[in-house]
Order: sequence, then structure tokens, then C-alpha cells
Amino acid sequence: MSKIADAMPEDKFGFKSTPAQRSYGEQIMHVAGANVMILKTLGAKATPPTMNPKATAKAEILKALADSYDFGIASVKEQTDQTMMQAVQGPGFLGSSTRTRITYFVLNHAMDIYGQMAVYLRLNGIVPPASRTSM
Repeated sequence: MSKIADAMPEDKFGFKSTPAQRSYGEQIMHVAGANVMILKTLGAKATPPTMNPKATAKAEILKALADSYDFGIASVKEQTDQTMMQAVQGPGFLGSSTRTRITYFVLNHAMDIYGQMAVYLRLNGIVPPASRTSM
């Protein structure tokens, strides 16, 4: 996610594929916010990062994304095999779920948004980092 997030030039962070969609920067902030909101339900002692959900500057947005993943890593590292299999109350759309299911949901959510971000890049003539070949 950090590579695709960084791939768009800062002057295009406000780009929307259609007026009704999130901007590129908003897509990244959506992932960062969702990571923190959902992973807080794991019940870890790690302190969630503070972020500005209305951020528009590329550096601030990339920092929020990195901080959200640092929080996720710290939260998962606190778990054991046994606690990962325990059910906790996830966000409303997940309900009672194991910590493992919640963690995989976060990963899958990011993959969904990654796919959308790849389209945003291509609409701006940029090949997504994972699609580039090194020759």
C-alpha cells in the first residue's frame, strides 16, 4: 500500500475517477482510518495513532497510512495463537468475530482499495508499482 500510495504525484492527490468517488488521497485516508478503527477491536494495549481524517497533503496522508500499519503490527504482535482464535466484538458489519477474521478483513479491505487506486493511477498515465517490470 505504501508504494501505490506514493506513486501518485502530490498535485494529483485530489484526483477523482468520477465526481462521486473519493479522491486518491481520500482513498488512502480511508484505508488508514479503517485499519485503526477495525484493529482497535483486537483489544491490544498499543496506542492508536492520531490522524487528521481531512488531510490533503501527501506527506501527512502517507504518514497516516504508515502509522496505521505500525499500529496494526503492534496490535497483532500482542496476540498469541490462542487469542487470535478468540471471538471479540468487531465493528457492526463484522459482529462477533475471531481476531484472525478481523485481521484478515483489514488485509482484504486494503486489497480492494488497492485495486481502485491502480485504476486512479492508470487514468493519470501512471503504471502501478506492482505492474512495473524491471529490465
